[in-house]
Amino acid sequence: MNDIDIEQIASWVVQRGLAGASETDLMDGFCARCSQAGLELARGIMIIDTLHPIYEGRAFRWRDDGVEESAVVEYGPTNVGEAAENWQNSAFYHILQTGADELRCRLRPADPVSFSQLQSLREQGQTDYLALVQRFADKGTIGEMDCVYSSWTTARHDGFRESTLAALRRLVPSLALAIKCASLARIAGTLVEVYLGQDAGQRVLSGRISRGVAERISAVLWFSDLHGYTTISDSAPPDEIIPLLNDYADAVITSIREAGGEVLKLMGDGTLAIFKSDDHAQACRCALQAEAALRERLRVLNARRTDESRPVTTVYLGLHIGDVFYGNIGSRERLDFTVVGPAVNEVSRIASMCSSVDRHIVLSSDFVAAAPEAERARLVSVGRYALRGVGRAQELFTIDPALR
Repeated sequence: MNDIDIEQIASWVVQRGLAGASETDLMDGFCARCSQAGLELARGIMIIDTLHPIYEGRAFRWRDDGVEESAVVEYGPTNVGEAAENWQNSAFYHILQTGADELRCRLRPADPVSFSQLQSLREQGQTDYLALVQRFADKGTIGEMDCVYSSWTTARHDGFRESTLAALRRLVPSLALAIKCASLARIAGTLVEVYLGQDAGQRVLSGRISRGVAERISAVLWFSDLHGYTTISDSAPPDEIIPLLNDYADAVITSIREAGGEVLKLMGDGTLAIFKSDDHAQACRCALQAEAALRERLRVLNARRTDESRPVTTVYLGLHIGDVFYGNIGSRERLDFTVVGPAVNEVSRIASMCSSVDRHIVLSSDFVAAAPEAERARLVSVGRYALRGVGRAQELFTIDPALR
């Protein structure tokens, strides 16, 4: 590989990185071009930590032998159990501990091997291994993402040529920067989805970030909270409160999302969500499907928590339909992407009536009028009520207990 080849590959990496190519596209294209230019690569892997509620990071893999394997591996925490032991016995951990930037290990039969994963590579026919670490400055780190790891192997009988090692040392930093850019875009998408919801997050990422930019929509509104939460929080041990909220929030949020709803806000034990559809009947049907799925999840959850001698509760739910403004509300420095309007106040008041009528779900007359006929047949009136802060009294409904 000559200087022209190196410059062309580096230029390709920069162009594809600026174009927003994915990490796998960058890795595949980089390795293919290096091989075409004469680098005797057999396998390559790029690893970068991330910000994600489940995964600690992602690894992007390439190999030239046609063996099928996942191009992307997402890994969990590496600070406990077997994962921690594997990490501490890795070449990358050794590099970090010694403060070096790279580690080369020859894998020929007579060469000593210090790391178990390298022994496995030798058994698979690899003859040389190079690990590199591209570190970020403090201002370039996000969470645990403070560097990009990469490793490269060859099956050439005498290992890497010195010219190949020199080329990799020149080229990999550009690839690492492109991988970091792609990962930052992915992190931004993950964060806005986790904290704002999928639809609201996508709107924010597409540029809907100006204060006062809101859209008038008609949607089914869901407001739920936990029955007796204040009593539970006062009487339960403090270290039980967060697990309790997490258990029940997981049941609520999963049920809403699986049915096509969008969770907009978590307020302690309360959840505000919407179901959007041009077909109001379909939106109502989805909300009722979410409610049915929630009741089944609560049955399983409460059985488990009871067996564990932990506090249990249930979820009170109000459903309503109405026009709301959906968009950015707040100050210039702090915005919230949410829904506002009288219907939002109404649905919270409707949910608060659950305890008064001794039912787990209460629905507005507007919701019932918009619901499909098959669903309306399952609903029964619980009476007419004046809701606090709402100017009109209205008839409220619940699901017929005999049809549960």
